[in-house]
Amino acid sequence: MASSIAPPAAGTTTPAPLPLKAIAPWALFAGVLMLVLLYFVGAEQGATSLLSGSDVHEWLHDGRHLLGFPCH
Repeated sequence: MASSIAPPAAGTTTPAPLPLKAIAPWALFAGVLMLVLLYFVGAEQGATSLLSGSDVHEWLHDGRHLLGFPCH
């Protein structure tokens, strides 16, 4: 069976692949940022609290319920 994908037309360019060395720092930064956000949304209260008081809990309260984290 013949392929139904046509070859690129003459004169068109394809984007060059990004090297892993260019992507890795940004992927690491995004991963660490996601872990920090997950901590603040899911665990910043009680015994594991890094910040005193309940301000962070109150700011993120509805987001916790939306994401299914129990908080009370």
